Amino acid sequence: MSSEATEKKSPRESMDNVRRLVERAQQGDRGALEELYLIHFDRIYSYLHMSVGNKHDAEDLTTQTFLKMLESIKRFRWQSAPFSAWLFRIAHNLAMDHFRARRRWQPEEDVPEPPGSEEPSAELQAMQSIGRQSMMELIEKLSPEQQQVLTLKFVFNFANADVAKILDKSEGAIKSLQHRALASLEKQVEEPPG
Repeated sequence: MSSEATEKKSPRESMDNVRRLVERAQQGDRGALEELYLIHFDRIYSYLHMSVGNKHDAEDLTTQTFLKMLESIKRFRWQSAPFSAWLFRIAHNLAMDHFRARRRWQPEEDVPEPPGSEEPSAELQAMQSIGRQSMMELIEKLSPEQQQVLTLKFVFNFANADVAKILDKSEGAIKSLQHRALASLEKQVEEPPG
């Protein structure tokens, strides 16, 4: 089930309304394009700001994301991922291009899902042990891909399938990255300070 179906949305952000807006936008309706922009701007900007770490680059990349949306909305098709996942995928690709241009990004390999990764213990213990602010500080110590997965899942509430589509990875790789990230967070929480 997609995150847009499970999250409580205002009527403006409902899946049905977004679907109608996309259909109108694909026919060139400027009002529908503006409404899609207003619905998604804050989340896209927040995601990019967290990804690139500075306001100026996040603003530039947010603008580029919506320009790409304008250029390619006629090619968007409702498949297994919601419109927001498609838009986040554009933002993610732009952020990766940004990192590649500065040679700061070294992605991890696509790894198979480890046995027993369905165990929620690392996730539950890590999420229950620390507050949101300290969680964000601990997340910054993880690899960039692990940060992306946890940000998309726990800050933006995307389901594993949607995160996989945004990051162009298998769902198993997303589960593996999440499991390793949460196990690392749990270990950090258990370590005595200093």
